Amino acid sequence: MSRRERYLDALGIDQWRPRALGTQAAEVPIAVSAPPAVPVPIRTAAGASESLPAVSAAWAALRAAVSGCTRCELSRTRTQTVFGVGAQRAELLVIGEAPGADEDAQGEPFVGRAGQLLNSMLRAMGNPRETVYIANVLKCRPPGNRDPKPEEVACCLPYLQQQVDLIAPSLILALGRIAAQNLLATDTPIGRLRGQVHQFGTGATPLIVTYHPAYLLRSPGEKRKAWSDLKLVRAELVRLRGHSAARG
Repeated sequence: MSRRERYLDALGIDQWRPRALGTQAAEVPIAVSAPPAVPVPIRTAAGASESLPAVSAAWAALRAAVSGCTRCELSRTRTQTVFGVGAQRAELLVIGEAPGADEDAQGEPFVGRAGQLLNSMLRAMGNPRETVYIANVLKCRPPGNRDPKPEEVACCLPYLQQQVDLIAPSLILALGRIAAQNLLATDTPIGRLRGQVHQFGTGATPLIVTYHPAYLLRSPGEKRKAWSDLKLVRAELVRLRGHSAARG
């Protein structure tokens, strides 16, 4: 199996393959280019060893603040907060909408079926789950998995901005319409947000939008569009690395 085929299999995208010898006609494979599977290094800031105690203390203080948060009504219905998980100096930060039932129970984002698909998407890019940081716009599950309310997002965004400041990612990948629209403060449809590089937050962190894995499970025909988004992520990360190397 070729590298391209392994990538598409990881995403669950059906592929046309030639029939066995002896058949009257052979189907032509669809050509889909894929970037090389180069492991993504975890970045470390200059002098990180000197600031490690301070950074660790900042993470601990932020986690404690989120855990005890009562800023909105979701604090009364949650099982626990879902802070985020992953490499704390990750090159790529992945942001979803809000915890679901599985996440609320386990305290970790993207652990259900959508999380399994997300893991496949990240592996297909060459950025396996352990090399990225994964968080949500909301740290608590909305009852019945309803859409977040504007006031709930307003309460949680400062926590997310602090996570972005601590991680200092090169790029953010926003999963789904609700995450993208809240992060970009827009009501533009996701179809018009895809395919370009936006900016998030006080540091103007580059941000790319793709479909939420849960949506892809319901609409597998859209996986090819998601694959196009992931290739844009790969290309932008390569560009940003080159820019950083040139400055260094």
